[in-house]
Amino acid sequence: MASSQATSPTSDTKSKVITTFLDHPTFSCAQCAAVIALQDELISKAFSGRDGRGYLMHSAVNLKMGKREDRPLLTGVHTVADVYCMGCNDRMGWYYHKASDQSQKYKEGKYLLEQEKLVKENNWKLDN
Repeated sequence: MASSQATSPTSDTKSKVITTFLDHPTFSCAQCAAVIALQDELISKAFSGRDGRGYLMHSAVNLKMGKREDRPLLTGVHTVADVYCMGCNDRMGWYYHKASDQSQKYKEGKYLLEQEKLVKENNWKLDN
């Protein structure tokens, strides 16, 4: 019987940029063009980041998580971790681990991505 400890060719995918969203509208890193999120994952554009507008997202890919910290934000103190692009290491925003105020709990497990760090890729097809 084969050992369950065998490594698969994809066991190290956390360290590689994922590029599997062909034909889907995405947000990409403005610095290196790595896909960061599907546009369908957008919850709200009415958020503030460190340097301007921010997008609250259900999920994101190709991001490395920084150190968890308690940070005072406009809506109170939240436990967050900065997130960095896997392709170029640019800081893209943060991940909400925990909100102290009950009215802010909906942010937990979500990403705040800085608008200025993203490029909107629509992947439109034009008929000839």
